[in-house]
Amino acid sequence: MKIVFMGTPDYAANALEAIIKAGYEVTGVVCQPDKPKGRSNVPAPCPVKECALKYDLPVFQPERIKRPEAVAELRKFPADVFVVAAFGQILSEEILTMPKYGCINIHASLLPKYRGAAPIQWSIVDGEKETGVTIMQMDAGIDTGDILFTKTVPITAEETGGSLFDKLAQAGAELIVESLPRIEAGDFTPVKQDEAQSNYARMLKKEDGQIRWSRPAEEIERLVRGMNPWPSAYTYYKGKQFKIWKAEVLSNENDGLEPGTIEAINKHGIVIACGKGVLQVTEAQLEGKKRMSAADLLNGRALELNERLG
Repeated sequence: MKIVFMGTPDYAANALEAIIKAGYEVTGVVCQPDKPKGRSNVPAPCPVKECALKYDLPVFQPERIKRPEAVAELRKFPADVFVVAAFGQILSEEILTMPKYGCINIHASLLPKYRGAAPIQWSIVDGEKETGVTIMQMDAGIDTGDILFTKTVPITAEETGGSLFDKLAQAGAELIVESLPRIEAGDFTPVKQDEAQSNYARMLKKEDGQIRWSRPAEEIERLVRGMNPWPSAYTYYKGKQFKIWKAEVLSNENDGLEPGTIEAINKHGIVIACGKGVLQVTEAQLEGKKRMSAADLLNGRALELNERLG
């Protein structure tokens, strides 16, 4: 079975490496063009390209995959199937029907829930108890194709966007390797997605991490975990950005203080009133400072009682 792999970030690189190690013939790797990275602003390869180069695989990096010249180049790679994982570009109908088995997507949610670009983070923010990976037959819609295979992954009470990303990357790599021989053998039953159960996990923006203290403490705690490591949950203290990396719900009641008020500071954490309940911050980062524990913030006398955040 010859495969063309399309993907860009770490999530996709895990799947590519698993496919290679399983012995499949990867005839080409398609990823986004190199982008400037770090302070040097020098273009750097994405994780999928790095993986492809590691195994001496041909790499194609089109600016727009739908352009006729890009489609013509894609046709040069012999393939029975295109495997797609977080590629970052929409495929045309012409590309979707190009290989024998079409285009198969490794999506980081249990479809039809959490279609779109950021299913991992939003599943945590929304308080889901489980998520997973779906192998889907791609069609012209955004994550709307038939479901072929799924693998469920529980979301723990301590789960962050980063930790869940790693789990789903591993689950996706395992599931695609399990699925490919069954796809080749026709050993599957496609399942249409139930539109009534669908929702959309839009791409994250920096401002999605801004904490609104009028919200319940439980919601804010999930936001802190879901936005870790990017874009991170943040508020403001005396006009400076204040990132919150770890927090816990201390109580579902508060003492009638204005939301965002610092009501206690001790070695265990910074206690903050919310719209409903109280949040205890145990790890944070003041603008211009390093990330540190609440105890270190206390030692540095960085915060003051009764001040309001936001």
